[in-house]
Amino acid sequence: MDLQLTGTTALITGAASGIGRATARALAAEGVRVALLDRDAQALAETARGCTGAVIRVVDVTDEAQVVEAVSTSVEELGGLDAVVCCAGISGPVGSSIEEISLRDWNAVFAVNVTGAFLVLAHALPALRASASASVVLLASDSAFVASPGMVPYCASKAALVQLGRSLSVDLATTGIRVNTVAPSIVDTPMSRGDLGAQAFDSPPFNVQSPVEVAAHVLYLVSPRSRGINGTTILSDFGYSARSGFPA
Repeated sequence: MDLQLTGTTALITGAASGIGRATARALAAEGVRVALLDRDAQALAETARGCTGAVIRVVDVTDEAQVVEAVSTSVEELGGLDAVVCCAGISGPVGSSIEEISLRDWNAVFAVNVTGAFLVLAHALPALRASASASVVLLASDSAFVASPGMVPYCASKAALVQLGRSLSVDLATTGIRVNTVAPSIVDTPMSRGDLGAQAFDSPPFNVQSPVEVAAHVLYLVSPRSRGINGTTILSDFGYSARSGFPA
């Protein structure tokens, strides 16, 4: 299928690794010129090797001044902006009960996972409004809908991200800017391996997706081919959340 993306532009946060890197490279392969944003300069440079003509911005998405500078200069260098994909995210405390979690750690998770997306989108909207077919995709998680023990901040932040996307789709309904979310279950990324341990992926007793598979969902939502899809979430969890707990 021709995704009709050739000649368009996109800005991707969290582009240094995992789903962000896979998305950036997949978009570039479809003829999209991309701006890559992340805190890790060395890893960003590695991502950019697979993205012809990529714009690189080393930025902390929780710092508004840095976001303003990165977004404005990226838009200027790209010559416009058709899509934003927010992949920047952290796990925060894993395996900790709520009384063991500090306010600092709680705030850090929301700062990256939710506030970072808010800041990027707030400052990217003027450029997106000028696009003939603009799309925003937020990377959430199935943890927005189901919960694992010891991951309260992460689960809560991903649920907030889903509702952020839904709310924005309503606010922006008359602008032509679509806002959707992708919520995958376990993805084989450096972050997941850090949380679960590398050995957990050797012969896992659970379904695992690759970043490339998740990026395919993102590309469809970015594409004009999905123009009727707005304010929704693609829950990519192998049907796990559809199962009843009824013992039959």
